[in-house]
Amino acid sequence: MYIMYSSCTTGTPKCIVHGAGGTLLQHFKELALHCDVQREDNITYLTTCGWMMWNWLVSALFLGSRVTTFDGFPAHPTLNRVWDLIEDEGITHFGTSPRYLAACRRRMHPAESHDLTDLRVMMSTGAPLLPEDFDYVYDKVKPNVQLSSISGGTDIISCFMLGNPMTPVFSGELQTIGLGMDVIAADSNGDPAIGEKGELVCRQPFISMPVGFWDDDDGAKYREAYFDVTPGVWYHGDFVTHTRSVGQSGGMIVYGRSDATLKPGGVRIGTAEIYRIVESHPAVADSIVVGQSWRGDIRIVLFVILEDEHVWNDELIDDLRKEIATHTTAKHVPSVIRNVNKIPYTLSGKKVELAVRDLLHGEEPRNVDALADPTALDCYRNLDI
Repeated sequence: MYIMYSSCTTGTPKCIVHGAGGTLLQHFKELALHCDVQREDNITYLTTCGWMMWNWLVSALFLGSRVTTFDGFPAHPTLNRVWDLIEDEGITHFGTSPRYLAACRRRMHPAESHDLTDLRVMMSTGAPLLPEDFDYVYDKVKPNVQLSSISGGTDIISCFMLGNPMTPVFSGELQTIGLGMDVIAADSNGDPAIGEKGELVCRQPFISMPVGFWDDDDGAKYREAYFDVTPGVWYHGDFVTHTRSVGQSGGMIVYGRSDATLKPGGVRIGTAEIYRIVESHPAVADSIVVGQSWRGDIRIVLFVILEDEHVWNDELIDDLRKEIATHTTAKHVPSVIRNVNKIPYTLSGKKVELAVRDLLHGEEPRNVDALADPTALDCYRNLDI
């Protein structure tokens, strides 16, 4: 069996027990059918050993393919380091994160600097992949690669939505729901919401469901975590739209975690809707956005890190607000925008919106030790906003 800890983006980590057999069958399906991994291929993924993507990567050995592991920081000494590995080792399947692709998007043109002949499939997970990242991959990396934005989690040690080598890739979308996964975007009544935002749910059992939680003999914590809304229906906690761009199973857009969803004036806004605009701005290196309770409502508060050559001033704040309003709606525009020097991430590279939100409400975040840099929270304490 596997024992996995969740990444703490939503609070105290869950100690999740997975069966080895169901996990291996699920990984075999995803690697062989959704990612087209074959015996002669060579796959790598930028992951720590503590993230479920490590377990997923190692399962490629079951297909007889070669697995190349990577140790260290992918941008040290330069961003070329990973692309050098892809060229030198003949990598066919490369897995990474939106954060890494965003860093490359601003600085690199791998199609010109490297021989990527062997590269067939690129995968990205950990956060929603922005349309700008899709454009970057097809314009600057390789025009005929299969770019698979994939999403699932430690909870299921696999994916709910991922790639399909036989269908088109649509910018900003995850290609398809996983085979054998009865996944929908559910409205407030639990019914399918086609083309509208809803909760990611799975209505039928699947082979990689956890055996249970550690030290949860009666299963109460397990049921509360996923089945509390509707008995027998798995509520995963993601905010999504099912577009059906390619058939009934095709096309999913992920906006972020449901518990990090912004609700100004009662309107549900996914954090990815704002990250898409803000992190495409040439002055912004990184950002984090949260909802703050304010005078009986929720207001949006945005924090940004600047690129080195830019200066923080009122003109830049106004420009960010204008860009957000132009490309989304007036409801998306933050009430407060502040400059910070650090953004908190988990060890697996996920932004921790809830920790920042807790600090804005005068509460101390839980499980700070799970952060890659716990001192990143210091700049959000005792803010006068």
